[in-house]
Amino acid sequence: MFTPRRKMLAIGALLGSALIAVPVAAHATAAPAPAAEPATAAAAAAAVGLDDPAKKEIAMKIVSSAENSSLDWKAQYKYIEDIDDGRGYTAGIIGFCSGTGDMLDLVEYYTQIKPGNVLAKYLPALRRVDGSDSHAGLDPNFTKDWAKAAQDADFRKAQDRERDRVYFNPSVNQGKADGIGVLGQFIYYDAIVMHGDGGDSTSFRNIRKRALTKAKPPSQGGNETTYLNAFLDARVWAMKQEEAHSDTSRVDTAQRVFLKKGNLNLNTPLDWKVYGDPFHIG
Repeated sequence: MFTPRRKMLAIGALLGSALIAVPVAAHATAAPAPAAEPATAAAAAAAVGLDDPAKKEIAMKIVSSAENSSLDWKAQYKYIEDIDDGRGYTAGIIGFCSGTGDMLDLVEYYTQIKPGNVLAKYLPALRRVDGSDSHAGLDPNFTKDWAKAAQDADFRKAQDRERDRVYFNPSVNQGKADGIGVLGQFIYYDAIVMHGDGGDSTSFRNIRKRALTKAKPPSQGGNETTYLNAFLDARVWAMKQEEAHSDTSRVDTAQRVFLKKGNLNLNTPLDWKVYGDPFHIG
């Protein structure tokens, strides 16, 4: 589970405590393509989701801008650090945490596909520290071994697989069920990445429930923009419940910007800011 802008916000918290494709018509031999083709094109465009490879790449870059101050999300497979947020080590492309279970799931899966890997010996310790911020049994070499594992294509694939299984696919599937487009699916994804989907009041499912008390999604006859604004309001509320998440700029100066512009399909070019830093995708 991600935590916001790992290094910067960890330092900030310490300072604060000292003072948070359309089918192309076949070439006809006798008659031109039927006039209904534009409608087909519009329907195909509307069917594009965040799981379209190009859109997914955009999603990963936007999340990385918030988490790593960089659009280079692929450089984060090797990332690992304890940012003092109570979740132990935070690592990899999705912020897998030793204290929240998803890092344990990842290393267990990696060991299934590659027994004897450099991280396998830490499985007993990862099981013991799950649910805490403890490093017991992990220090002093876990961080070095994580970076070493990140050089292995199988470990990078394992991170991709767990990202999709736990975070990306559930958020996209729920977004499609709610009738929201690419931007809305990204808004769901960013929320589930940060908050997880457990039973607590700030989890993704309960952020969504809070939004549903204010607006209906398109699948229930509601307006998409109105509903997404309600969801973002609920997301901001959830973020403010925890000091480590209380800077809401990833919503205010990124997702809200796209929504206000009516860019429901998350089309490029995109310009936004996170924690005051400007980013651009052309």
